[in-house]
Amino acid sequence: MLYSNNKLLIDKIAVDKIVKKFGTPTYCYSYNQLKENILKFQKNFKKVDPLICFAVKANNNTIILKEIAKLGLGADVVSKGELMSALKSKIDPKKIVFSGVGKTYQEIEFAVKKKVLLINAESQSEIETILKIAKKINKVIDIGIRLNPNVDAKTIKEITTGKTINKFGLTEKEIIELINHYKKSKYLNIKCLSVHIGSQITSHIPYLKMLKAIQKIIDKAKFNFKYIDLGGGMGINYGENNQKLNYKKYSNQIDKFVKKNKVKIIFEPGRSIIGNTGYLLTKIIYIKKTNRINFIIVDAGMNDFMRPALYKAFHRIIPSIKNRKKVSKRHEFVGPICETTDKFLSIKSYQKLNEGDNIVICDVGAYGKVLSSNYNLRTSPKEILIKKSRVFGIRKKETLQNII
Repeated sequence: MLYSNNKLLIDKIAVDKIVKKFGTPTYCYSYNQLKENILKFQKNFKKVDPLICFAVKANNNTIILKEIAKLGLGADVVSKGELMSALKSKIDPKKIVFSGVGKTYQEIEFAVKKKVLLINAESQSEIETILKIAKKINKVIDIGIRLNPNVDAKTIKEITTGKTINKFGLTEKEIIELINHYKKSKYLNIKCLSVHIGSQITSHIPYLKMLKAIQKIIDKAKFNFKYIDLGGGMGINYGENNQKLNYKKYSNQIDKFVKKNKVKIIFEPGRSIIGNTGYLLTKIIYIKKTNRINFIIVDAGMNDFMRPALYKAFHRIIPSIKNRKKVSKRHEFVGPICETTDKFLSIKSYQKLNEGDNIVICDVGAYGKVLSSNYNLRTSPKEILIKKSRVFGIRKKETLQNII
């Protein structure tokens, strides 16, 4: 994304031109950025040679998933719907891992029928459910067990998943007990130890602590896992600070770990693959000026993009036309929803804006459209993809008639 003659371009196409054709609010994705992210991730872990399973919860658009599949990735899913979406997108079932704390009997049964690579269980009750299905169909089912290593990911508390206060996974003691209990089962094959400590992680230190916790279990249980699923959570630069994850240090430690334990690594990246590929295009409806604040009211709301309202996530907002005179007054970019939390960004000063201008909310490819809703009975936005200098519609905008 760059400016040319003061006009904002996404992959060499002017934002205003895109808006003229597709309207607002609209999610726009860059194929070039998507491909670059995947190739970069693969390069960072080349020595490790992992199975990379894209976290479908980050973005479930089937057209995007098809592009991800063509680039060699599998999928990490957490529901029957996500699994169906991955299969529809031609992702190989043997590259699909089924995660999540609340998989129902029907969901597990569906996953088994589709012959996915692994079902990562998060409780003994879930393992017993899998066992019932295995006995019913008289088939051995491959499973993983998820560890909660009690490691602080040093990220937003709402997206931390690896501490004992979180609902995810099992303790070291519980996992060793489960391994001893089920390792001789005729119907269950424990193939994987799984872990995921959180999202938007920008330091390699929590990951190193996580590896130590995994090694401790392997040593104590004296059990040979075929796979170690290290989850995802790799952070991206949203523009608020410049801290970046040191992939080299993390990769080097994993390489040592793999050589020692002779295992295959699975990753479940979402945000690091899709986050910075997405932009939310929106139009300024009104500018409401008060003594202290200029409220920039746009046609996108928290129903379209939830992250800032959900946990005060920071996202840059960029105008489609650059280099107007700067206004030294607080600007708050807000939506039309009847909630005070319907706010995208508050900034001390901003360039002069006009009603009718188009602006772009950046880095919304992950947890953007997937978290959208019909709150205030508003339609969910359309999605488009830019590939090879062409713009494709990849999901239509809903209509009020269909919703009502």
